[in-house]
Amino acid sequence: MKRRLPKPRAFRADPAPVLAAVILSGGESSRMGSPKALIPFRGKTFLENLLDTIAQSKKNAEAGKEIGCTRVVLGAHTKEITAKVPLDSSAIVVNPQWQQGQLSSIQAAIRSLRDVQTDGIMLFLVDHPLVSAELVAELANRFYASGRAIVLPTFRDKRGHPVIFASRLYDELLAAPAEQGARAVVWAHADEVLEVPTNEEGIVLNLNDPEALRRALTGA
Repeated sequence: MKRRLPKPRAFRADPAPVLAAVILSGGESSRMGSPKALIPFRGKTFLENLLDTIAQSKKNAEAGKEIGCTRVVLGAHTKEITAKVPLDSSAIVVNPQWQQGQLSSIQAAIRSLRDVQTDGIMLFLVDHPLVSAELVAELANRFYASGRAIVLPTFRDKRGHPVIFASRLYDELLAAPAEQGARAVVWAHADEVLEVPTNEEGIVLNLNDPEALRRALTGA
């Protein structure tokens, strides 16, 4: 009787590394008076605007250089935000130490990516919703093309967000001093920063209080 040989197993390649989008929305929003993630703007919330921008950016990015996964870091208003904005459970990162500041949320996001192969993270601030999908795609393309450790946009020579950090800087971000935050890593790698000039003022517009929001809505 002829012995049956086992069927060969299908080869499964490890997933290619991706660029991760991280939206930082863990703060208390004390100056705004309500969660900034839920502020209505152009028919959607701040958070929904950023999520749509990230999704749309994939259409403009070069193949293999687009954002591959998203994380939303929550803290002070987790229940309220998740109740009003539909988020995939895999995208939610809860930072129990949100009171320690923005760096703690960046660190929480990095830890959440330990099981995902990433080339880097693109950090978005939830109170900077005026960012276009075209710019996000351009930043991703420039990151891959340049090989730089840090890529960020500038408006009239002023640096803004979103900012990309290469994965080789994760350990430094995890060890960064709380009083300086991610800026300490930027300063330490000043010669590895690529600035991408843009005409989009939204990269520097921090809509973190009612007056700033009013000016953005009215153009005043």
